[in-house]
Amino acid sequence: MAATSHPPTPFKGFPSGKVHFTRLPGPFFSELLPSIDDLAELKVTIYCLWFLEQAEGSFRYLRRSDFCADRRFMQGLGPEPEKSLDDALLRAVARGSLLKAEVALENGAESYYFINSPKGQAAVAAIRRGEWRPSGEADQPITLEVERPNIFRLYEENIGPITPLMRDELVDAENRYPAGWIADAMRIAVENNIRRWRYVQAILRSWQEEGRDEQNRGDTQKDRRRYIEGPYAEFIEH
Repeated sequence: MAATSHPPTPFKGFPSGKVHFTRLPGPFFSELLPSIDDLAELKVTIYCLWFLEQAEGSFRYLRRSDFCADRRFMQGLGPEPEKSLDDALLRAVARGSLLKAEVALENGAESYYFINSPKGQAAVAAIRRGEWRPSGEADQPITLEVERPNIFRLYEENIGPITPLMRDELVDAENRYPAGWIADAMRIAVENNIRRWRYVQAILRSWQEEGRDEQNRGDTQKDRRRYIEGPYAEFIEH
């Protein structure tokens, strides 16, 4: 006898009025979505993007317990939700959509999951270097030891007053790039006497698209020339 399929639970529709939207990066649709062939992995990946969009702090992460605490989400993973969750996390890490870092705490080792973005990569690298400490908070048990300057203070100190439009751009940059990159890009702008946000953006985009050589970050004359010639020249006022 064929198994009886149950009709899906009806969705009542999105409510009217103000609704919170979750931003999804373009490569999710163009590269990641077509390659995911497991429903649980897809659900876990989208859940991560939604959860971390709402989280606070410079470095945002999830633990296995964060997934398990959402009872409704776990119910949607099938008859063996914890096994489905573990399999999906393994798949997502193997695919590269999520990054995983192990942290040894007093109660034993715990896994932390990050979106594979420049900020997530920087967070995992910092944890592996031991640049973290217990926070004492149940929701966010660890924090990075190195606190970076607030992006708004950095902008005001190095470029100028912040307009409402610029505030939105800075918030977007803070979500898109590691704090250390932003600080270093502003430092390069100051050293080259090009105190313009478009110039800082060009440097950040270059690092994101072409990669950044972390081994050669000295303040050499060659390094400074690199950012006043070639693709950066259009941002310099002559």
